[in-house]
Amino acid sequence: MAVSDVISQRAYVAAPQRSAATRLLEDERWLAAVLLLPTVILLGLFIAYPFVEGVWLSVTDATVGVPGHFVGLANFTALLHDSIFLVAVQNTFVYTAVATVFKLALGLWLALLLNRHFRGKAFTRAFVLLPFIIPTVLSTFAWKWMFDPTFSVINWTLFQLGLIHSRINWLGDPNLALISVIIVNVWRGVPFYAISLLAGLQTINPELQEAAAIDGARPWQRFWHVTWPLLLPVTMVVVLFSVIQTFADFQLVYVLTGGGPANATQLFATYAYQIGVGTGLLSQGAAVSLAMFPFLLIIVVVQLLYIRRVEVH
Repeated sequence: MAVSDVISQRAYVAAPQRSAATRLLEDERWLAAVLLLPTVILLGLFIAYPFVEGVWLSVTDATVGVPGHFVGLANFTALLHDSIFLVAVQNTFVYTAVATVFKLALGLWLALLLNRHFRGKAFTRAFVLLPFIIPTVLSTFAWKWMFDPTFSVINWTLFQLGLIHSRINWLGDPNLALISVIIVNVWRGVPFYAISLLAGLQTINPELQEAAAIDGARPWQRFWHVTWPLLLPVTMVVVLFSVIQTFADFQLVYVLTGGGPANATQLFATYAYQIGVGTGLLSQGAAVSLAMFPFLLIIVVVQLLYIRRVEVH
């Protein structure tokens, strides 16, 4: 038998196998499953498994080195009688609400300014991103020094302006600590709002503004009746991500105050860390962390429904 005949027979035998595999990959359902498999594995390992493990820890009495036993909702019931936890709930909602409002207002104002044409626009846009690019811990340590009662540049500036006559302990005063933490959060979050809303403004046709101006609409009328309705879907998505991030904020608050003084800046995340890692009560720390899940779920569902309603109209 000639060599060419042998090759032809082998090709004929292998052809059905290749065609079957090809037909399998040509099926969009199988192709989608193959492409999604790595993502599903990563989500399962780094999101689903830690979440399920956290839920299990929250219904046990586990501590460091001790697996623990099933106790049901005992940990959650205990939280209802924990005065520090109740303070953390109140602080978290105040912290998230106030910071979100200021970040949205300042971010929108900055986005409108950056959307104009001026010299050095590209450099200015890149410079605005600095607070968002710098590592959180590094920038927070700088703010901690700025708020220091002895070496505070803020106190020095206010003293030189004649606005104060004694040192202000920004992070040590229970009445000022939460305000100081919110200021830092707003400073860090405004660039995210500004750049995201600027991207939304870039998608709005300038001719709409020109048409409204020709019809005699004033600048604030053009913004309220033309720009804002078109920017609202993007704004709601940005607010959604910001609320989730702010609600679960940990690094910034932990570096600045650690939840103090006198639990004045205690949040869900910081209290869960202190209980779960600081004292080794893993089950109670997991219960504190899981307690914020229903609140976040409600916030996300309400915002998603509103976003869908806005997009429909």
